[in-house]
Amino acid sequence: MSVIQPQHRPLQQFFRSGPMPCPYLPGRVERKLFTRLLGPYSAEVNSTLSRAGFRRSHDIVYRPVCPNCQACVPVRIPVATFEASRSQKRVARINQDLRLNEAPAVATGEQYRLFATYQNSRHGESDMARMAMADFAAMIDEGRADTSLFEARDAHGRLVGCMLTDRLTDGFSAVYSFYDARQDRRSLGTHMILSLIERAQAEGLPYVYLGYWIEQSRKMAYKAKFRPLEALGRDGWYRLPEDANR
Repeated sequence: MSVIQPQHRPLQQFFRSGPMPCPYLPGRVERKLFTRLLGPYSAEVNSTLSRAGFRRSHDIVYRPVCPNCQACVPVRIPVATFEASRSQKRVARINQDLRLNEAPAVATGEQYRLFATYQNSRHGESDMARMAMADFAAMIDEGRADTSLFEARDAHGRLVGCMLTDRLTDGFSAVYSFYDARQDRRSLGTHMILSLIERAQAEGLPYVYLGYWIEQSRKMAYKAKFRPLEALGRDGWYRLPEDANR
């Protein structure tokens, strides 16, 4: 009689990057602790590490371990107690004509055109602004861990916003979003997060993970506008004070 050995999970290997200039705070040095998402356990590993303050990019899940700096704070929205602000309610009203659809994590030419326009208008000097279609497809395809794309379309079916999203065991992780930056009145970045909160509430998932909030960075300031907001500290997750960089 043959005996089938139980499957064992491979050990997850972690690495530390070399020092690099911080992309958010001038004059500071960035280092990262990271691992790769490989094999059938990718979604499980991604969920576990997200709860521990890690963030996914392509097939890499990382967390800053910068020398003498703890400015990057992992944050998440507890959706059951989320209360939209007056301005967020206004954004929801303005965008009532949009429809949010969940699509497979497969890059399309339509998405890339929106992505390229967004990068050129908002981040023209960044490396992402120089990404070709193949680079964009790699960003969508590499490291998929129960990943999908949420697309926002107007009444004419035109794509105006897109969010790469990982489904975790306890919520959604907003990996990356881009949108039609010409439609400033819509505040589409805010709308995409509000839509993800609504989806999490409908599915009974407790959290939307937003990655890192940096109090001194204007690029990250928008995250503190979603309240209540939880941050990860040495003693676990805790609620940020209401006056934190609103």
